[in-house]
Amino acid sequence: MNHDASPLATGWKSLQRWRVQVFLITWVAYAAFYFTRKAFSVAKLGIGEDPDFVLEKAMMANLDALYLTAYAVGQFLWGNFSDRFGPRVVVLSGLLISALAAVLMGTYATLPIFASCMLIQGLAQSTGWSGLCKNVGSFFSTRERGRVLGYWSTSYAFGGLVATPFAGWWAYDAYHDWRIAFFSSAAVVLVVALLFFLLQRNRPEDVGLPPVEIELDAVGKAAGPRTSVWAGLRTVMKNRTVLFLGLAYFMLKPARYAILLWGPAIIYERMPEIGKVASAIVPTSFELAGLVGPILIGIASDKYFGARRIPACVLSLVVLTACLALFVPAMQSGSLYVVVGLLFMMGLTLYGPDSMISGSAAIDFGSKDGAASAAGFVNGCGSVGAVLGGLLPGYFDTITVFVVFTGTALLAAAMLVPFWNSRPRTVEHTAAAATPVQPAALGTTA
Repeated sequence: MNHDASPLATGWKSLQRWRVQVFLITWVAYAAFYFTRKAFSVAKLGIGEDPDFVLEKAMMANLDALYLTAYAVGQFLWGNFSDRFGPRVVVLSGLLISALAAVLMGTYATLPIFASCMLIQGLAQSTGWSGLCKNVGSFFSTRERGRVLGYWSTSYAFGGLVATPFAGWWAYDAYHDWRIAFFSSAAVVLVVALLFFLLQRNRPEDVGLPPVEIELDAVGKAAGPRTSVWAGLRTVMKNRTVLFLGLAYFMLKPARYAILLWGPAIIYERMPEIGKVASAIVPTSFELAGLVGPILIGIASDKYFGARRIPACVLSLVVLTACLALFVPAMQSGSLYVVVGLLFMMGLTLYGPDSMISGSAAIDFGSKDGAASAAGFVNGCGSVGAVLGGLLPGYFDTITVFVVFTGTALLAAAMLVPFWNSRPRTVEHTAAAATPVQPAALGTTA
């Protein structure tokens, strides 16, 4: 008997192909969002020297705050939309609208257009995380989701690292015009939107395959009517685990955004002897660690903690607390190597729980039907914290800021300890062995 031709073997091969395909296209899609997200930060360099478009530094900061506020609001909304209509519709719309907003900002240099587009951009950008996390989670089981989403979460670290130099090169080396930062970034997002339309599918069932796992609590329950956005949010907020994940993420996010937005200024303030260029380069060690942290914590949660997400997060946050406490004394010591090392460790121990709390943990405990709503709620809480991360260093001295961040990281760890042994009640689907996959479904094009 030719086992390779059996429905089970054929179905497994098809599932594996779709898993790889969905992983890759969603990874590329979320990385692409960072191109239009970072375009304004690159354009600021040229806008500040453009006599035809006077935009004060304070107004640029206000535009950033407007974007972050819209982004936070969008996180609470679009997760429920992804649960109701599927990530395909929501994320594809976000990519297209984000590209359009960037084109408008590059075409019309007026404050009303910029303010409107930053608001639109924030809402469009916020479609990505919850929908794509749900999309990946639909193709991978709970026992493997930690490491899979760990690898997948490198998308935002990679996007952040690549988007800025890409837009900067096109704007200031190739064309010497800040507007090109918007146009070049929009072009990347439009190409990715086309690929997303061609290659992405929401779940295995959409291509004739069985789901990868079944929720034990959902067995025997009939599907109810789709709920409204607010009803969906209320349901998520009644989930005690998801609620605490959101609060912990709110505590964690300000430190990340403070370092991302104020890192060079903080370094230069405390270590002026190294110069401005070095002060701008040193914080990149924090972002580089973001490529490693999510992978390590994902592997640890699956391999050493039996798909429990909380232990790996708590241990990482404890190390982060120590690093945050030592950061200001390290800068005062004048040792550049120690500062770079601490920034790398901070990135390693911050990006790891950052990606896990807002990704695999939120999906695990949000349930299959509410996965995107849970991820959106948790990331929305974090986005509110991100606004604070951008504001606090501008109003308080560095020592006070890092004392606060040290305390919030420790508090986040303490809040998660009661959930140390929590894991979702699911079982992997074995229907593929008994339910033949229809040949017509297998022939569906990507």
